[in-house]
Amino acid sequence: MKVDRLSRSGNGLVNEDLALSGAHHALVIDGATAEPGAETGCVHSVRWLVARLGSALDRILVQRPGEDLRVVLRAAIESVREAHGGTCDLGNPCGPTATVAILRERDGLADYLVLSDSAVTFEYLDGRVESVIDDRIGELLHLSWQEVRPLRNAPGGFWVAGSDPAAADHALTGTVEISRLRRAALLTDGAYRLVERYGWTWSQLLDIAELDGPAAVIAETRRAERRTAPGRFDGKHHDDATIAFCQFETTADPLPRPIHEVTK
Repeated sequence: MKVDRLSRSGNGLVNEDLALSGAHHALVIDGATAEPGAETGCVHSVRWLVARLGSALDRILVQRPGEDLRVVLRAAIESVREAHGGTCDLGNPCGPTATVAILRERDGLADYLVLSDSAVTFEYLDGRVESVIDDRIGELLHLSWQEVRPLRNAPGGFWVAGSDPAAADHALTGTVEISRLRRAALLTDGAYRLVERYGWTWSQLLDIAELDGPAAVIAETRRAERRTAPGRFDGKHHDDATIAFCQFETTADPLPRPIHEVTK
């Protein structure tokens, strides 16, 4: 599997996203910025959690190539939990957390996992596009921080990777035959907002990623943000943006130029 990946911060300061890849896998992680003024009960930053979780996932995916991805994520969260070293209140609902998206190539199959609102997007050989996004948190955007807090990693709420290994059991998972696929991508919500907010199609986003690379996708994202008045959408105006664009050796067929013009 060929992976082209890039992660860039939204504000030019700390990037709480991460993208990693190996010979047969790719993953993206989006750290959740702490609530303003909240007591997290943890001496570690969101960036620390993201780096530790990514390293653990990267290692376990190599060591256990056939393991169920929920089991892989559970083991990675357990590893991060141990790394806190007894210094933190791991039951605090405001502790650092992150979203996770994984794609793994295995024996002619592509396994995927999504926990919280990052995305895995597939384009099939017939042109059909399928996107997997765990949007349970999106159903709670009308609530305040105080109302959302007890719903994190709780039945009826939403699930994220933090200190509770049981969250892995609630990830969305599936498997697709690679022979049916043309290309795929993993994206944090700061990158797929081109589709979510700015009117692009998934095919247009994948075309730009294939022709000009992930940097072009993020550049188009920033261009769209600059043209939009702050406050029009919920959330950050400029978020960290991360994409891992994937092609498979059995189906890779470079996209010819010219293609349709993308102007937004």
